[in-house]
Amino acid sequence: MAIPTTRSLAKVFVSYKRNSDPDESVARQIFEALQRQGHQVFIDRTMTVGQQWAEEIESNVRKSDCLIVVLTSGSCHSEMVRGEVEIARDQAAKSAGVPRILPVRLAYTGPLPYPLNAWLDSLQYALWRGDTDTPRVIEELGSAIAGGSLPQSADEMAPASAEAGSPLHSAPLPPPGGSLDVDDPWYIHRDSDAAALRIIAMQGVTLVIKGSRQMGKSSLLVRTLSAALDSGKRCALIDFQMLGQDTLRSGSVFFRRLADFVADQLELPHHPARSWDAGLSDSQNFTYFIESQILRRLDAPFVLAIDEADILFQADFLYDFFGMLRSWHNARANPLRRKTWKKLDLLLVTSTEPYLFIDRDHESPFNVGEVLPLSDFSLAQVENLNTLHDVPLFPPEVNRLYELLHGQPYLTRKALYVLRSGLTPEQLFSRASDDTGPFGDHLRNFFLRLLNHPDLAYALKQVALGHGCADPRLAYRLQGAGLVRQESGKVVSRCNLYAHYFRERL
Repeated sequence: MAIPTTRSLAKVFVSYKRNSDPDESVARQIFEALQRQGHQVFIDRTMTVGQQWAEEIESNVRKSDCLIVVLTSGSCHSEMVRGEVEIARDQAAKSAGVPRILPVRLAYTGPLPYPLNAWLDSLQYALWRGDTDTPRVIEELGSAIAGGSLPQSADEMAPASAEAGSPLHSAPLPPPGGSLDVDDPWYIHRDSDAAALRIIAMQGVTLVIKGSRQMGKSSLLVRTLSAALDSGKRCALIDFQMLGQDTLRSGSVFFRRLADFVADQLELPHHPARSWDAGLSDSQNFTYFIESQILRRLDAPFVLAIDEADILFQADFLYDFFGMLRSWHNARANPLRRKTWKKLDLLLVTSTEPYLFIDRDHESPFNVGEVLPLSDFSLAQVENLNTLHDVPLFPPEVNRLYELLHGQPYLTRKALYVLRSGLTPEQLFSRASDDTGPFGDHLRNFFLRLLNHPDLAYALKQVALGHGCADPRLAYRLQGAGLVRQESGKVVSRCNLYAHYFRERL
């Protein structure tokens, strides 16, 4: 599919955060203006969530020539916006760059949260500072849709401002979602924190931090790495979410770039990939690099940390990579190699959502070493978080919140964030399962993701109705996605919010 020219009209999808201004008003004006120009424009304004809604969203994103994404300080944390951009990127990888993503920043030049920053930071964008800019932005979008470029580039963005030396607790309340800073006062310590710090204090360990989305895996990773650095270990952190599609399409490119990434972080004076031996496989070359150039030369233990390791589940060379890590783990017990490989610590973070793609578990690195699953917050931890947010809820309301969310970390933080931002407790509870309520964005994104899995959707409906799940394979996949949990031997909804929402919608 070719990018439209001035002689052709386009199919355009407008992605924005609903029920929020200026997002909605500007998105509506863009929609109306492009329609008047003759383009076929889709915008989700009034559709009721249901099977038809989910099909319409996915279908319209995938068949679009361009996806316009409206970015504000609020929408960049929207799960639906993220989901729509993710669908567009997936489709573009299959269709030679179509749909083309056109970002529009509304009075916002700050840094985008992960993973939107990985997807959008390299793209040029249109900048809107106020209502008087709307006609210009529409004109710029029209030109870009016809094959031109948007005017602003990422290097023109102002750096995020911060007051040096501000007391930690006077820092702005961070929006929920994304990794929390090592010194963040709103971080809640769980039993997994103590376990991770205990393990990383040893030498020659493999630690896997796993859980469903939005459980705090990356936040625990940075704290574990910080402890490793404090103990004198050398560390390299590779975030697989930051890898481009060209890297994931080629094992040769992947292993060479991975070697360069590690060399750069350790400030090695040469580029290891240049000495690649054509007679060896890429995983053998990378193993030789780690052993000869790092483990034998460093005078300190070395930690190789990998965030978002599950990204490789979409790569053809995933078994080569996972098998290599497993061989490193086993090398620590080999009397001929033990002294060298005991200097290596492996620290991996993986989401359990893609586990439905694993069909050869014995080659996965996640069944070796110390596997640390993350748990939901306890009632006491929710009470602690309520205190850190200046007590927006009275004790009975904290209990009610825990009953609703079962301590799901992201949703609990989201609830307290919106309460601090002006929503009343009664509004929070009465609108909890509404599509336009405080959790609507999160719930609708899950609904959209279930679109291509009717077997999972049916199983989840049965769980929401209280019937459990007789198929252990489906239960395993739903638990990996963070939608269900085990309680007294029975599969139940992860929380009452999910039970009510999916019982009504599926």
